Amino acid sequence: MNNSTPTGVYANGNDNKKFKGDRPPCSPSRVLHLRKIPSDVTEAEVISLGLPFGKVTNLLMLKGKSQAFLEMASEEAAVTMVNYYTPVTPHLRSQPVFIQYSNHRELKTDNLPNQARAQAALQAVSAVQSGSLALPGAPTNEGTILPGQSPVLRIIIENLFYPVTLEVLHQIFSKFGTVLKIITFTKNNQFQALLQYADPVNAHYAKMALDGQNIYNACCTLRIDFSKLTSLNVKYNNDKSRDFTRLDLPTGDGQPSLEPPMAAAFGLSVPAVPGALGPLTITSSAVTGRMAIPGAGGIPGNSVLLVTNLNPDLITPHGLFILFGVYGDVHRVKIMFNKKENALVQMADASQAQLAMNHLSGQRLYGKVLRATLSKHQAVQLPREGQEDQGLTKDFSNSPLHRFKKPGSKNFQNIFPPSATLHLSNIPPSVTVDDLKNLFTEAGCSVKAFKFFQKDRKMALIQLGSVEEAIQALIELHNHDLGENHHLRVSFSKSTI
Repeated sequence: MNNSTPTGVYANGNDNKKFKGDRPPCSPSRVLHLRKIPSDVTEAEVISLGLPFGKVTNLLMLKGKSQAFLEMASEEAAVTMVNYYTPVTPHLRSQPVFIQYSNHRELKTDNLPNQARAQAALQAVSAVQSGSLALPGAPTNEGTILPGQSPVLRIIIENLFYPVTLEVLHQIFSKFGTVLKIITFTKNNQFQALLQYADPVNAHYAKMALDGQNIYNACCTLRIDFSKLTSLNVKYNNDKSRDFTRLDLPTGDGQPSLEPPMAAAFGLSVPAVPGALGPLTITSSAVTGRMAIPGAGGIPGNSVLLVTNLNPDLITPHGLFILFGVYGDVHRVKIMFNKKENALVQMADASQAQLAMNHLSGQRLYGKVLRATLSKHQAVQLPREGQEDQGLTKDFSNSPLHRFKKPGSKNFQNIFPPSATLHLSNIPPSVTVDDLKNLFTEAGCSVKAFKFFQKDRKMALIQLGSVEEAIQALIELHNHDLGENHHLRVSFSKSTI
């Protein structure tokens, strides 16, 4: 076999045929063969598997065969990578991927088709690692940049599990070139941003490297497209918008404009944000295989919320557990013995507490406007044995109803603000429209509309009379036993009927 050129990969597939049965292990090589790759995986995600071990110098994707070849800068890096992933199978898009040495000693992909995306992803990652964007003007790279392409990116952040600020975006996207302007806003219940680079090439490489990546572990996913706009008009410099070329702009809220030293700081050195894509030493989590940012798991801050202005006659620890459990895993709940309109809710971590507070504070529940703030307590204490508590303190840390226990769970992608439309799932085949409408009517709701999902009758949307009704229905009916060993799952929907 000709080891110097990977055209043999296409021609005779020598690397594949020996997989059937026990294949003798290849001697170490800096070229690695990856199998069982999901069909929708991106070049950047495959490269991310190699990044923690050293520089990735080439990539060949064979999507039709669910395979890829990854070339590391040195054999030593490849050996370290194989040794690391042998006991801990890496995952891409929640699917296990298998890695072994290739027969090839190097990858020569110059004359192969469809290599532009792989080369662009390699260039982008290389630019991130070196902290600069020194791009060789190779025609394969430039070929993917369309004439007249905009220097403005439209960024949607899905699964906003922790607040993302304008500074965080500036810090991340500055790795790919000079960011001139940023505007952030909320549209369709989603946090979005428009970001303008000095040059469309920078925008192109930022999109290639960052689209689909998470800012923090398992959350805050970037969805990036080119905007139809070619330039942004920023009127104010504040926490929602900024023009880094105009330090003299007013803040727009009656405050004086930024002091020159402060403004210079924004333009030159953005303060480090805990767990943000900081120096963007992208590491790949062996569990999820996603590019995530090291150290983001423990966001500094408190995981205990003080919830006030509750209805003392109707609220229960279980009700608070179900409601706050939409935004994170609730470990403990304590309703105050002497002041039952107040409660403490302990979430799994500070980012979940922040998310629950952002979404639930100000919502109406049982006729009163709920307020949630961070508590000064670091944990909810369980009552001592023999201490009277009237069942007001509950430990839910081992509850089977936690929605976010599994890393990379789909629930992370379906976190929405309270809405009058609820998403129902896990519906058994025998349950009809009328059964479900009656269930919600008996719970005191007025049902405005209902529809099953066309492709999957296990799921449905139900629209109720108000957001308050929907919140109360979720508390009462999430995990309701529908028979046939099916418990109803209820969450807020971003859709309307």
